[in-house]
Amino acid sequence: MQLYVCPFLFWKLLSCSVFLTFLRSSSGGLDSCKLRKEFRLLGMHKDGDVIIGGLYEVHLITVLYMDGFKTALAMAFTIDEINRNPNLLPNITLGYHIYDNCIKLGVALRAAMALISGTEKSISNLNCSGSPPMLGVVGDPTTTHSIAMSSVLDLFHMPMVSYFATCSCLSNKQRYPFFFRTIPSDAFQVRAMMQILKHFGWTWVGLIVSNDDYGLNAAQSFHQDISGYGGCVAFYEILPREKDMDEIRRIIHVIQTSTSNVIVVYSNEADLMPLMDEVLHLNVTRQWIASEAWSLSPVFLTSRLLPVLRGTLGIAVRRGEIEGLKEFLLSLRPDDDPSNGMVRTFWEDMFKCRFNHAQAETETGGTVCTGDEDLTSNQEYGDVSELRGSYNVYKAVYALAHALHELLSCVPGSGPFGGHSCASLHNLQPWQVRFLNFTTSYGDQVSFDENGDALAIYDIVSWTGLPDGSVKGREVGVVDESQPAGKVLRLDEDKILWNFENNKPPHSVCSEPCPPGTRKATKKGLPVCCFDCIPCADGEISTGKNIYTCLKCPLDFWSNPEKTHCVPKEVEFLSYEDPLGISLSTASLLGACACAGVLVVFAHHRHTPVVRANNSELSFLILMSLKLCFLCALLFIGQPRLWTCQLRHAVFGISFVLCVSSILVKTVVVVAVFKASKPEGQGLMKWFGAPQQRGSVLILTAFQVVICAVWLSTASPAPHKNTNFQSSKIVFECAVGSMAGFATLLGYIGLLAAVSFLLAFLARNLPDTFNEAKFITFSMLIFCAVWIAFIPAYVSSPGKYADAVEIFAILASSFGLLISIFAPKCYIILLHPERNTKKEKDLITCHPVFSEVFSEFMRKRTRQQGSTCAI
Repeated sequence: MQLYVCPFLFWKLLSCSVFLTFLRSSSGGLDSCKLRKEFRLLGMHKDGDVIIGGLYEVHLITVLYMDGFKTALAMAFTIDEINRNPNLLPNITLGYHIYDNCIKLGVALRAAMALISGTEKSISNLNCSGSPPMLGVVGDPTTTHSIAMSSVLDLFHMPMVSYFATCSCLSNKQRYPFFFRTIPSDAFQVRAMMQILKHFGWTWVGLIVSNDDYGLNAAQSFHQDISGYGGCVAFYEILPREKDMDEIRRIIHVIQTSTSNVIVVYSNEADLMPLMDEVLHLNVTRQWIASEAWSLSPVFLTSRLLPVLRGTLGIAVRRGEIEGLKEFLLSLRPDDDPSNGMVRTFWEDMFKCRFNHAQAETETGGTVCTGDEDLTSNQEYGDVSELRGSYNVYKAVYALAHALHELLSCVPGSGPFGGHSCASLHNLQPWQVRFLNFTTSYGDQVSFDENGDALAIYDIVSWTGLPDGSVKGREVGVVDESQPAGKVLRLDEDKILWNFENNKPPHSVCSEPCPPGTRKATKKGLPVCCFDCIPCADGEISTGKNIYTCLKCPLDFWSNPEKTHCVPKEVEFLSYEDPLGISLSTASLLGACACAGVLVVFAHHRHTPVVRANNSELSFLILMSLKLCFLCALLFIGQPRLWTCQLRHAVFGISFVLCVSSILVKTVVVVAVFKASKPEGQGLMKWFGAPQQRGSVLILTAFQVVICAVWLSTASPAPHKNTNFQSSKIVFECAVGSMAGFATLLGYIGLLAAVSFLLAFLARNLPDTFNEAKFITFSMLIFCAVWIAFIPAYVSSPGKYADAVEIFAILASSFGLLISIFAPKCYIILLHPERNTKKEKDLITCHPVFSEVFSEFMRKRTRQQGSTCAI
């Protein structure tokens, strides 16, 4: 910002004089930067209505830096191009003041003060009318210089647009409100690095940075971002500022002992060179990832370092094309204008001559510069194929020009700084500048975010050797954050030549990725990238994406044996296809057929003494109920459904009560007949006639029907998918609904069986039982033993085996009753029909175990009643 009011002129000149005196005393070495004896800065100047300042690295201390000088000339060319453009800033001419900072902070600060206060001008030339306003400053290229200069320029609200300072710390608008840049910050550069690392699967990466703001801030961002995609820093080293070989050798030892094959380096050329010399000396081959500060540095792009740096991947500033720049460079000529001392110095360094004859005699052997030397003789100077820094300068100048154009062409009443009048050349203030989005002639979109950072776009270069022995950084891809996710990185791997024997990307991981079906378990004391792979537990899966926890399968699913997919759980129930189901259903049908066979035999021989003597009506009822017992076992086989769950226990309970109650009544009748044979019991049989027997059976069965009805109406059994027995399977079973109902049903059957057993046991030796009480006793003993054993077996049996146990109990008890009660009778009926007779001898021998007492009793009873075996 320039002085427009005379009272402020004195203050600024005084402050500048004090500051310059400090610089003059504290920045020793200014003469080595080829400053004149009166401490005039090397620069280029062009007058205009509005001035744009520039700071460039034209000299690296004392050595001419060709790229830096060409970058400074790119600014001069851009301003000339804008002045020729009738559509941008019409009737306004831009000028420039460009200075060489000699890569020294003291010189850069002195140049910044010169741009602000105009101290390089003669004080006598300044008057109250003021000089052309300063719109902004393009520069400085280094981070450290930009931080220091921004602190000074911000005091004057002077915008600074850097074309090469990348430190993410400069994005802090509270500390640097007037700092902008056309190169992405290191935060974007780190993200670009992450894209490359992620693309090749490099998760175990070494990090080396320079000991300055650029390196340390980049390292901080790198540590924060690398874990975002699952990577880790294998080692982190800071390069020494001085050539400390002991520290360099220590870093080399860390590199050699590390298992990481990929090393990312954020550093400038000066700090990195000693390390690379030692890397070459020890022939340490690694995959190097270069930051933009050295990715295209001619210091490293040499055949000498090619054996260890071949295949290096680098992040490079976006390359652009500036039409007409080559012609402008080649048309450059020195003149006698002292304000363009930078050009004259360049010319002398370029052609090893001097314009001053006296200096020529002493310094160049008498070679005097004529100003007509041929610039095309130096191919490096005329090469505009790698315009990176120059392209950023081109965008920076155009950004200022577009901002000024918008500022001067605004509509009154909507001024950019809240007033009712817009800015003009007479009241132009640098802090009024607002940067706009625009598109360059190369087609790149230029925009600034809220932090003053430009849109992030980088070129990816790969170092390769050429047939002539030179080394070139060849473009192999682009990182463009303006693209949608998944398309940010575009990489042509076929163009990359790797520095490894198989010419393939190196492998750099601490631990190999976990295969599907396993999960990661970190190793104690090591980064998260170092881990063991542990198989997932049953019922859990992993997809092999290096996850720390396995995923549980949904409720009705289970993991496959490889633990890679969830598959539907096996539904287990006792089916008819199952061998166990086939065996039990076969046994059930055989039992039903056996009952039917016995029933047919008894029906066919219903008039024979054996059948008549055993109360044929109750026998038929027992056989019918046993047949139902055998058939009800089939309801326990097959997929459970609501109706089968409700029927299986009801039919089972009613059938067995019908059978056991018939046996109970039969046992009571046996005892009653024996009592009736005695004088005191003559009238007892009237209470045990056929109607009473049928009624007793019906009443006893009705109680079970009531129990079943209450159970089904209150807590009905229903199909249930049970996973408690085995998590990998779904046991499809019938839940009993009410355990009390199920227990009552079984308890009632057990009560009847116990009473029957007790009566039969007490009557087992009665002479007129035809030995029937013994058979009933034995059958009830089997029945009770089976169902007592059933309870613990049923409770402890998992899944379908619980149904199998219940079916087995039904079949075992039914076969026990059938065989114990009816097998002896069928034996006589079918195999010894001679015993099935009305003759007394046959009656005596109709059963092989009759006693003499029973025979005498039967003879008396036969004479009295005239019938046989009338039980």
